Amino acid sequence: MMDIIRFASENGGETFTLFKPQMGAGDMLMDAGIVMLVVFGVLFLMYLLISLAGKVIAGISGQAIGGSKKEEPKAEVKSAPAVETKAEDPGEEFSSGTLKLKGCDEKTAAMIMAIVSDNTGIPLSELVFKSIKLVDEK
Repeated sequence: MMDIIRFASENGGETFTLFKPQMGAGDMLMDAGIVMLVVFGVLFLMYLLISLAGKVIAGISGQAIGGSKKEEPKAEVKSAPAVETKAEDPGEEFSSGTLKLKGCDEKTAAMIMAIVSDNTGIPLSELVFKSIKLVDEK
């Protein structure tokens, strides 16, 4: 520190600056470009390292490296088998057991069953409903 003070006093009172930036606009743009290249280079290296780590972890967990993930087969939704009863009288309506209604009337339950049958494409005679419960919205 004393050397700096002594140097300043020897120069006859001129303002002393440790660095004398005398860069032109071209030099400043070049330096900015180099800094940007370094930053993007480091970001690219981080991308490569993260990708490599992901592949290593996927390989350790049993998945093929570079391959697609194994998809589990989706279970097909099947309706319950219909209970077949032989009608003694041809005029008797089809019934597959009892239906418990919880909080709704028969007209609403019939509409729900018809909508489910229509949306699934399964005939109403093949569907088996065990209960229908009204759910209150909050």
